[in-house]
Amino acid sequence: MKIDNPELHEFIARYLDLCKPSKVYVCDDSLKDEEYIRRKAIEYGEEHPLRTPGHTVHFDGYFDQARDRKNTKILVPPGVKIPYINTMPREEGLREIHEIMDGIMQGKEVFICFFILGPKKSPFTIPAVQITDSAYVAHSEFILYRKGYEEFVRLGKDARFLKFVHSAGELDDRKTSKNIEKRRIYIDLESETVYSVNTQYGGNSMGLKKLAFRLTIKRAVREGWLSEHMFLMRVNGPNNRKTYFTGAFPSMCGKTSTCTLPHENIVGDDLAFIKEINGEARAVNVE
Repeated sequence: MKIDNPELHEFIARYLDLCKPSKVYVCDDSLKDEEYIRRKAIEYGEEHPLRTPGHTVHFDGYFDQARDRKNTKILVPPGVKIPYINTMPREEGLREIHEIMDGIMQGKEVFICFFILGPKKSPFTIPAVQITDSAYVAHSEFILYRKGYEEFVRLGKDARFLKFVHSAGELDDRKTSKNIEKRRIYIDLESETVYSVNTQYGGNSMGLKKLAFRLTIKRAVREGWLSEHMFLMRVNGPNNRKTYFTGAFPSMCGKTSTCTLPHENIVGDDLAFIKEINGEARAVNVE
């Protein structure tokens, strides 16, 4: 890799050593990355081609079709409690998740993917690295997020990046996660790392989605900006006036469906970063 960041190299090496994959593929922002991962998702049976060229379908396991509230935990220092949130002592959680992850990728290919939250080369940019043995998860993130390898190269040692380690674990004959009783999603705020194992459902496995949201909320509170579950859109007014605003609307009300329609002005349908830039509130679509 061209990326000059010892912390990144140490992180990747640690989890390759722990999870023990048989093959490693490193993405570098080239078009061949997406083509390769799409092909592997079909080859490994996680996705199936449809009659429409370029379209595939993925089926989650019967017992893996929602966020796992019971086994999703925030790892906290000893004695710390956060009201209304499922927490676990940090050292205990890391010990358990590392035991489950030991050798979990044996016989599988792992994909190391680099993305960014927010636009590149901006005050909003947050780099992120995803390690996953699921071509389906990697494929989904390529659709949803901006590529970030070159941004890691540009930032070098200055990159303050989020980290995600995911394994679908052992798969059944339908190529879905088998050991659901060992499904764990642990969020370590201290190291800005999320661990997700024995699951393929997007809300549990795609690190840059709602799992990253938990990390960016913490960072935003610490640094004095906002990471919000809000859409971002433009309203056109008289005399060619353009006004942008954010809004917190509930799930299933049509934000995503509406933003896909031609001529609509929804810039972002899910998450927004809001910062003070030159005395004004400015917002970007995270995805």
